[in-house]
Amino acid sequence: MTQDLTQKWLAEIQTLKQQMAELQQKRDEAWESSQKWRQLYNTESEQRRADAKMYQQAIASVKAELQKLQGINADTITETSTTAIEPEISQLTSVEELKAKLVNVIQERDSEALHRNRLIQALKTEQENHAQTRNNLTTALGDAIDSLAQLRAAGEAKKADELGVDHQ
Repeated sequence: MTQDLTQKWLAEIQTLKQQMAELQQKRDEAWESSQKWRQLYNTESEQRRADAKMYQQAIASVKAELQKLQGINADTITETSTTAIEPEISQLTSVEELKAKLVNVIQERDSEALHRNRLIQALKTEQENHAQTRNNLTTALGDAIDSLAQLRAAGEAKKADELGVDHQ
């Protein structure tokens, strides 16, 4: 009788050890999964930061160019522009040539404004994409952690049921 009881307990201990090993393996797998998600999130956020920095530099460059074109430094630009423009204007021999030159200048200005607007829109899109990616990865990481917690709780409840312990 004692030997049967001892065998029963040894079998129960062996079963519990096996279950514990399985739960530890599941825990380790969940941990590895969360580490992979964390690495993906970090990689993505680094890329988004690099992209944002590049776009900020592009915007700064466009702003500087725009300020230059808009004549922020009016005195310097007016003097330089007038001196540089006078020879070009004096080479024009007709009103038609002057109109053509004016159309070219206006088209260049509009093209630069369009380019700036495209860069600004690209930056906004990139920022929105970054925010969405961050939210997705954070949600996935939270889901992985919740799954791990559920696995742990289920394992503990199963172990308690097998031992006949009231786990409430």
